[in-house]
Amino acid sequence: MSRLPPLPQKRPHPDSQAQPPSLSEPERKLYELIKSRTNMGIWTADMKKETGLQNNVVTKSLKLLQNKNLIKDVVNVHNKGRKYYMAVEFEPSKEVSGGSWYADGNLDTDFINILRRMCVKHIEERKVATIEDVWKAIVASRVLKVECSMQQILEIVRALALDKEIEELKSTGVGEFSNVQAGKICYRSLRGNQVARAGYLSTIPCGVCPRISECTPDGVISPKTCVYYNKWLKLDF
Repeated sequence: MSRLPPLPQKRPHPDSQAQPPSLSEPERKLYELIKSRTNMGIWTADMKKETGLQNNVVTKSLKLLQNKNLIKDVVNVHNKGRKYYMAVEFEPSKEVSGGSWYADGNLDTDFINILRRMCVKHIEERKVATIEDVWKAIVASRVLKVECSMQQILEIVRALALDKEIEELKSTGVGEFSNVQAGKICYRSLRGNQVARAGYLSTIPCGVCPRISECTPDGVISPKTCVYYNKWLKLDF
């Protein structure tokens, strides 16, 4: 007597493995609410308000959801005293995490100080540098283990200018600025550079004019008739 071939075993649906484990009604409510907030997360007080669940039920359900690896608690840098939760498949947005300047909810001062030193170093080496020059030099150095955007470098350089470690000025396109297009914003170190401390004044003709003491608004030597001053004013700042 011939035997019938065995019936093929039914394979589980591909999506069935992605389904979360069985959840109680409070867990399901909280999980769906938390997941709906994607990478922004949600504060526990807001969960209680929106679900209408009691404090002890929310606390217990959140712990069970964490044990099932469905949610995680995250630090909101703007509200560190509040407990926020997020579905595990999302990464906190910049508004929540603070962006690249923060690590585990705390300002990454070590990373910032490294970038400050590198920016000053590259500006000093180039004498005068644009933000693009500084960024490209830092990327080419391969010192950093993480990627660094030009926007980050701009924030660092502007902070250095406020701290009077470097100065921000506009290129005249001549002399030490010959490698930078006239009118373009660039940066110069103030360390050991007495000339640089004159700031913007050192970039205009008046700063080096030998007859500046004789210059008056209505005199023979005047800003109104000075061809060098008028030429400088017409630069595209």
